Amino acid sequence: MKRTFTCPVELALEVLGGKWRVVVLAHVKEGALRYAELRRRIPHMSEKMLSQRLRELVESGLLDHRAGMYQLTRRGDRARKALAALHSFGETLVSELDVRVEPTVARKTKA
Repeated sequence: MKRTFTCPVELALEVLGGKWRVVVLAHVKEGALRYAELRRRIPHMSEKMLSQRLRELVESGLLDHRAGMYQLTRRGDRARKALAALHSFGETLVSELDVRVEPTVARKTKA
């Protein structure tokens, strides 16, 4: 990781990464999940991509992997507000863009 950033948002995006890292975090913030559960929840993500992103999230200190379960670390838990804001923004876009969001697994919605 580079050591100098032009603003805190740039650093946050460097740590959170692209689309798939944030999607994985959004699911794990609901509670600890096994690899297979994540695969079911994110069917458009390949197994290779999921494995890579999970490894990156563990290496960056956002996720912990113990006893076959992935869960947020303290650092990952601090991303909850950002994830909640993205979720809320996405919900407002659903009607504006006339699209559907179809979760693959029933889950509780909490921010």
